[in-house]
Amino acid sequence: MSALSVVSVVIAADPPKRLDKALSRDVPVEASLSRSRMAKLLEEGAIKQNGTVQTDPRAKVSEGDVFEITVPFAAESHILPEDIPLEVVFEDDDLIIVNKPVGMVVHPAPGSPNGTLVNALMFHCGDTLSGVGGQKRPGIVHRIDKETSGLLVAAKSDVAHHSLAKQFAAHTVVRHYHAVVYGMPDANDPRVRGVKGVNFESGNIMKITTHLARHKNDRQRQAVLFHGGRHAVTRSRIVMPLGIPAVASLIECWLETGRTHQIRVHMAHAGHSLIGDPTYGGRRKLSEKVVGVGGVEAVRAFSRQALHAATLGFVHPVTKEKMQFKAPMPADMVGLIQALGGDIDALP
Repeated sequence: MSALSVVSVVIAADPPKRLDKALSRDVPVEASLSRSRMAKLLEEGAIKQNGTVQTDPRAKVSEGDVFEITVPFAAESHILPEDIPLEVVFEDDDLIIVNKPVGMVVHPAPGSPNGTLVNALMFHCGDTLSGVGGQKRPGIVHRIDKETSGLLVAAKSDVAHHSLAKQFAAHTVVRHYHAVVYGMPDANDPRVRGVKGVNFESGNIMKITTHLARHKNDRQRQAVLFHGGRHAVTRSRIVMPLGIPAVASLIECWLETGRTHQIRVHMAHAGHSLIGDPTYGGRRKLSEKVVGVGGVEAVRAFSRQALHAATLGFVHPVTKEKMQFKAPMPADMVGLIQALGGDIDALP
């Protein structure tokens, strides 16, 4: 086994009873080894306990035990680097945050084998990727749809990947989105109050609580359920009414859970689908008297869901610092809001 390094670990006082937990506690942070990575190395016979190869994660350990972990070179990924421009919001040795443009797929898939964010990150990060799961690749812990713009974080090390994944699984990551929707999701609207799974909290905050699962007839869509599927909670508030009287609105949404198409499905369920959404939105005719010819044309021409991942916050995997980032609204959404009579100087 050609090793990048041999990591030495001396077990500190009062260790957990199991070897895997003790190693996870005491391994140096700079080694960038998550518990799952160490479990794999243990299985491969790459860990010695006091000079003897150890493969049992439940083995007992004592204070002062010396472990040597042989960490192999990260294997080259099958994903090819591509020189695609990126808007980098923040980057250090452990992670990178980008403002993803509209039209970019996050991860290679059969329909999108290249030109993705991961291809771009492979090129941009180069040798600074220390290896995620034993491969030189960025660790993707969340995704946003191809036609949604905004903030996305990727891990550059195994330990960052593990930590970020845990934060997303625990729903502690702050994710706020801006969307332009038909109508006004307002507590004073009796129709909205009558929609199952929709209620209002103080401050005119709409809370949507349902389950989501793949549509039984269309595998590209998600469907709202109340039994089965996965629990999903979305909150939203009106930021700016659009039109006189208001026939659309700019809203802020934040996620308690993060399911596929969650905001798009939930807002459509509440009767306030996103303008431009080709899957869940439909086409609604707005009155020229209310938004003018320019507003009607802007809505007709807007060809993607009007959704932007504006805010992203989490705890840094290594420094433990609370971090929060914001990305300005993209030009096409600003233009849509302006065409609908919105005050662009008052945009968040």
